[in-house]
Amino acid sequence: MAENHGSTGHPDMDYPEHERTYAMFIALSKWTTIAAVVILTLMAVTLI
Repeated sequence: MAENHGSTGHPDMDYPEHERTYAMFIALSKWTTIAAVVILTLMAVTLI
């Protein structure tokens, strides 16, 4: 992510918190996708 929050950002915004929240969202999305692929693969193998 961009590290330059100087003159373009609003002073009341908590940018480090926004970046942590975004990183958590990306990680959760990644693991949810992986879990769905694993479940669907297991279903395809065991139900055929």
